[in-house]
Amino acid sequence: MMDSSLLFSIRLSFQVAAVAELVAVPVGIFVAYILAMKQFKGKDIIDTIFTLPLVLPPTVIGYYLIVLLGRNGIIGKYLYEAMGFNIMFTWYAAAVASFCVSLPLMVKTTKAAIELIDKNLIEASYTLGHSEWTTAIRVTLPLAKRGILAGAILTFARALGEFGATLMVAGNIPGKTTTVPLAIYTAMESGEYAKANILALLFTVISGGSLYLANKYGGKAVK
Repeated sequence: MMDSSLLFSIRLSFQVAAVAELVAVPVGIFVAYILAMKQFKGKDIIDTIFTLPLVLPPTVIGYYLIVLLGRNGIIGKYLYEAMGFNIMFTWYAAAVASFCVSLPLMVKTTKAAIELIDKNLIEASYTLGHSEWTTAIRVTLPLAKRGILAGAILTFARALGEFGATLMVAGNIPGKTTTVPLAIYTAMESGEYAKANILALLFTVISGGSLYLANKYGGKAVK
C-alpha cells in the first residue's frame, strides 16, 4: 500500500515531466526543423550545443543552471530583484532541469525524421506556390509525425526519470521537491527497501513501455 509521500512523489514526477514536455516538444520541433532544413554558418556548433546535455553529467547541467538561475545567478538575480522570486529549491527548478536534459532527445529524433523526408515532396509544395510556413505545417511535419511522436515519448520518459540535475537545483525536500528518482534514492539510504522496490518497479514498467512505443513509431519515422 502506498503512503502519502509515495503518492506525492509520483504525482510531482508526472507534473514536472508534463511541464518539461509541454515546453520541450514545440522548442524541439522548431530547433530540429531549423537544423534539418537550413544551411547557415555555425550550424554544427548549434547542433552540438543542443546535443551536449546527452553526454554531460547531470551534475554539470545542474551547476550551469545554478549559475544561470540561482539567486545570484546571471538571470536569477534579476528575477529576484524584479519579482522577489527564487526558482531554486522549488518544483519549477525540477521542471527546468528535466526540460534541459530531455530536450536533446526531442531535437535529435525529430531532426532525423525530417531529414528522411523525400525532398521532392517539399519542392513540389513550393512549386504549387505554398510558402515555407505552409509547407512545413502541411507537408514536412505531417510526414515526420512518427519521428516527432517517438521523440515526444522519449522526452517525457527522460524528463520523468531525471535525478542529478534535479537534486542540485531543486534539492530533495520531502513534500515539496522529492520526485520519484529522489524518493528511490532516499528510500535506499534509509533502508526502506520495500518502498524503493515499488517505485523502481513502477519506473521500470513506465520506461519499458516508453521505449516500446518509441521503437514502434520511430522505426518508421516517415510514412
